[in-house]
Amino acid sequence: MPRTILHIDLDAFYCAVEELLNPDLRGKAFVVGGAPQERGVVSSASYPARKFGVHSAMPTSRALRLCPSATVVHPRHRLYSEYSEHVMNLLAEVSPLVEQISIDEAFLDVTGDPKPAVEVAAHLQARIRDELGLPSSLGVASNKLVAKIATNVGKAGAPSTRSGSEGPPFALMAVPPGDEAAFLAPLPVEMLWGVGPKTAERLMALGVRAIGELAAWPAHDLAREFGAHGEEMWRHARGIDDRPVVSDREAKQMSAETTFTRDIADVAVLRRTLLSLSEVVGRRLRAAQVTAITVKRKLRWPDFTTLTRQVTLERATDLDDEIYHTALGLFDSLWRNGKRVRLLGVAAAGLVPSARQLGLWEATGQARPEKLAEAVDRIRDKYGRQAIRRASLIDSDE
Repeated sequence: MPRTILHIDLDAFYCAVEELLNPDLRGKAFVVGGAPQERGVVSSASYPARKFGVHSAMPTSRALRLCPSATVVHPRHRLYSEYSEHVMNLLAEVSPLVEQISIDEAFLDVTGDPKPAVEVAAHLQARIRDELGLPSSLGVASNKLVAKIATNVGKAGAPSTRSGSEGPPFALMAVPPGDEAAFLAPLPVEMLWGVGPKTAERLMALGVRAIGELAAWPAHDLAREFGAHGEEMWRHARGIDDRPVVSDREAKQMSAETTFTRDIADVAVLRRTLLSLSEVVGRRLRAAQVTAITVKRKLRWPDFTTLTRQVTLERATDLDDEIYHTALGLFDSLWRNGKRVRLLGVAAAGLVPSARQLGLWEATGQARPEKLAEAVDRIRDKYGRQAIRRASLIDSDE
């Protein structure tokens, strides 16, 4: 089953944080960087400043020559790190597999999420904007290489970028599985990881300017010209990248939530949704080989009032049914018949390494429920999430 990888880039991150703290900077040309008289360098440039050709890594003195009206803001790295941590915590709520590659950039593996990948990305982008006040752009693909390039292509083609407006792009671009090579083919070779100016110059001397032209070269010819790097370029040009998303952070909780396209008051639909979300959370716990001692339920009314409740279990669990029945109890304690719901969410917290104690009935030799859950996970990993489903989650019209 193809992986689903999200790449997220926080647009003009340092400037975005400064605008949050000083709204007077919004819409104005400014840079975050060192003083020009001290050989300072631009760390980030606002979008109005970028219209004048100002960009990061440029000497501040040159930036001011290009845009004399620009304000220079001294960087506050500790503050930026705090906001970055807020974003990464939010990503960790979506998936335990978060690989942060810089203060303003990360990969996220959401393989197995029941919602369409574009919907997951759009919801995440909206949460970063609404909850943290930060702009972001996202790419969605079956691997890290193509997801990152999708972000860059999306930003370049966003309406705000094309029109030269002064706002962040808020781009979101998805590349369907199987379309990786076709997506990359018309792009310049410089967009591939590992193709710097010198390599690009050598490729152009060989008549290779577009990624598709690079992909058409025989792999052994590229290996002869560039060594092992040539083979890697050949694979990348065809959209092949097997590197996993590697997380070095300890997840604080694992969650899943859904916002309904219309407010729902049907108790059967609400309970089926809780069950589906509980399955997602349980699968993520087992994949990470952790169990949870706390189950949370998140509920949002049509007026955007959001209520979160939680309960501590007698023992840690990673089983879908135990998570579901706990979440359902929390839901039933608050919801009243006919009350419409905008959003439902389920989360598992208090994570510890998997080491479930056998219950009394499990010790008698009967089939342990976690064995069943693991078997279902293996089937879904191989054939997709829809390969095996609960009867209660199959729509009546199927």
